Amino acid sequence: MPVPRVVPDHERGEFWPPEKSAPSLDLRARAATQATIAVAIVLLAVWVARDFLAALTWAAVIAITCWPIYLRFERLVGHRSRSLAPLLFTLVTGLVLLVPIIVTVHQLAQGSEAFVRVLNRLRESGIAVPTWLAQLPVAGEYLDLWWRANLSNPDVLVEWFRGVNVENLTAWTGTLGGALLHRLLLFAITLVALFLVLRDGAWLADRALVIADRLLGDRGAHLVGKIAGATRATVNGTIAAAIVKGAVIGIAYILTGVPHPVLFAFLTMALAMVPLGAWLALGVAVLTLALQDGTLLVPAALFVFGAGTLLIGDNFVQPALIGGSAELPFLLVLIGILGGIQSFGLVGLFLGPVIMAALLTVWREWIGVGD
Repeated sequence: MPVPRVVPDHERGEFWPPEKSAPSLDLRARAATQATIAVAIVLLAVWVARDFLAALTWAAVIAITCWPIYLRFERLVGHRSRSLAPLLFTLVTGLVLLVPIIVTVHQLAQGSEAFVRVLNRLRESGIAVPTWLAQLPVAGEYLDLWWRANLSNPDVLVEWFRGVNVENLTAWTGTLGGALLHRLLLFAITLVALFLVLRDGAWLADRALVIADRLLGDRGAHLVGKIAGATRATVNGTIAAAIVKGAVIGIAYILTGVPHPVLFAFLTMALAMVPLGAWLALGVAVLTLALQDGTLLVPAALFVFGAGTLLIGDNFVQPALIGGSAELPFLLVLIGILGGIQSFGLVGLFLGPVIMAALLTVWREWIGVGD
């Protein structure tokens, strides 16, 4: 039986069936598919974690702001355990965040007896007419008569209290309790996320630089540095401005004789980080002083002084502190603060200037437009 001869490749005809090659995808199509899947997974993860994004963002903002302090704290504690320093620092941070709330609750508890006495007095004799009310121009006499007929009459006040819808009040109280529990859950998640970010901060920073370098090149690392610097400047400037405004107005509370001046000072300081928040605390303090003092001159002077302090602090001091450290113009800082709160809520108070700092970095260094 003859042995079949192997035909070389160069002798094969055009009808010889070609060898099958391994199927392969086009590189561009494969890259596009991978990018689409990655984006879809990221969007799905964001959608799943949407209720906790604020807590995670707060943890990142706190970690970036406190990172230089944490490094010193870590050297002080030592490297006995990988989790000891971040755990202790997280607990200290949580305590610092809770101190204003604890002080406020303590002050409210101290003033509860006085509040009960005020309610008993209102039930017996109503609310006395302020002496300055009748001195108001145009509507002073009318307001004085209305006050005597309604607020000074204890029977009318009792009827007003009876008209309160107890069912609505109970539903509102239940909603408030549920919201409080939700806030406590978010606060706990923020502390857990802060612990993890501090523990793995160096690794996360390296990964962020690597990703920025791959996506944006050499300019990516510089952009990450600008964002971190703007975050620290925004948080430090906002807190410093709030402390200054609360302290200055708190001294005015003491000098003018506002009841519980420490409580109002802490409220003003805490709410000063929120636009128009300090104005609410100032208004309540002025109204309380006006009802207690019986004259209009001192409460009016307190309001004028407090309003001037808040206007200067909100429009000049805070943007100057943030812009000076983050190298941002005054207008961009102001737009970042107001627009950030409108877009992202309270956390937007810090995200807005950070976004403006990133925009300015791209404008100056990527597009090539100088100062």
